[in-house]
Formats: sequence, structure tokens, C-alpha cells
Amino acid sequence: MKNVRVLAAFAAFMIGSFFSPAQAGEGAALPPEKALRVAAASPQSEEDLDAEYGKTLLKVGSAAPEIALMDIKGRPFSLKALSGKYVVLDFWASWCPDCRREIPDVLRLYKKYAPKGVVFVGVSFDDKEESWRKAVKEYGLDYSHVSELCRMKDSAIAKAYGIKWIPSMYLIGPDGKVKTATVVLTKVEAELEKIR
Repeated sequence: MKNVRVLAAFAAFMIGSFFSPAQAGEGAALPPEKALRVAAASPQSEEDLDAEYGKTLLKVGSAAPEIALMDIKGRPFSLKALSGKYVVLDFWASWCPDCRREIPDVLRLYKKYAPKGVVFVGVSFDDKEESWRKAVKEYGLDYSHVSELCRMKDSAIAKAYGIKWIPSMYLIGPDGKVKTATVVLTKVEAELEKIR
């Protein structure tokens, strides 16, 4: 078991090494010493992940800040225009390995809940339009996508939503208020399960 933890620590160190802060943006990859500590430890609980990476997210019950941008298809997008609907905001980027790893689960939720009227919106922190468009197409992300096309640390949306780590997700209620803010997809899924 110890050898498995050492290998996991080395893998986490190598993955973190591939992304410089300039490429990844603020908070995207763990520093090598933290990656080693996290990988060598027993798996973190969902609460631990939110306590560490989700502490700057908006609180449940807060009004969701407006997001008004052109979407990936060149159409105007406004979060306020979705008032009366449940909205999942998925904050991600094509350069983020954790985000790419989570895409199949996000798609699974989309396919399950979009027919029930839940709107999914991908909010990308890509600063290169070509990379963003390529990832959306490659992964078959058929829902709405917006991006300021700037690094996360420079993003007004990241600041408004308290995003310091991706992937992060929000579930916004029909009243425009935060129902869930987390870095743990299963917490959003649990809230979606309550929607009838």
C-alpha cells in the first residue's frame, strides 16, 4: 500500500509540474509539495475538499451575480434571463486536468436533468478562444458556454463568484439565489435529485 501512495504522490507531482502558473492561472494546479501531501494521504472527504478549495465560494442563499456575455455561438447570454429556472454553472477550462476528468459526469447530469428543465452553462477560464472551442467540440458539450477569454485570476466572473479553484459548480435556484456552491460534483447532483 505504501508503494501505491508513493506512486500516486509522484504522479500528482508530475501532473502539477506540467502546468505553470502562467498556463494554468491562479489556483489551478497544486504546488508540488501540496500535491505530494494530498496524494500520499488517504482520500479526502467531500467536506475536506470544499473546506479547502470551496471556502471562497458564495454562500447558499446569496443572490447569483449576473453573467452577461456573448456565448460560444456569438449570441447574447444573460443569467438573469434564466430567472424561474434551475441553472447549473460549471466553472472549468480546457487546460485543467481535473475539469477534463469530470466532463463525463457533467455530461451525465446534463443528459439526465436538461430534459427536466435544468439549464447547464459552462463558464470557461480559457484565455485562448481556439482551445476553448476545440474542447467544447471534442467533448460534445452541447449546452451553453461563455468565457471572458482571460485567465481565472483576471476574470471578473471568477471574482464575483469567489472562484479560486476549478472545477467549481453552482446550482442557482429559480429565484436567482445560490442553492449549492461546491468543488464537488456529487453535491450538485444530490441537490438536483431533490428537484421534481
